[in-house]
Amino acid sequence: MSNLIDLSEYRRRNKKQRIRFDRTELRTLLNVYSMRVAQGEWKDYAVDQHGPIAIFSIFRHSYETPVFSVAKRTSGKGFEYLVLNGRRILAKSKSLTEALAIFDKPLRLVPQRG
Repeated sequence: MSNLIDLSEYRRRNKKQRIRFDRTELRTLLNVYSMRVAQGEWKDYAVDQHGPIAIFSIFRHSYETPVFSVAKRTSGKGFEYLVLNGRRILAKSKSLTEALAIFDKPLRLVPQRG
């Protein structure tokens, strides 16, 4: 009467593997984030996947654009981590802790040109 159809045969196979933060990376990111929240500097965060890149975005206020973003992408045989401010690359490393070391220094306000 009824036939069972296996839909997995009809799904498109995605050859590119999606990049995501693993548990230890998320723990490291949230440790840095929570320290700045406790100091009153940051208020919100978001985790996104944009194609072959995973992004942890940090917001000063919930309704603004991200102040900083930490991106994870493939690079050769491993991964590469970027700390971004808008489109500017502030740090780039093969290690997440090395890339996040930029937040160990106190942040300072830089006046805008214009």
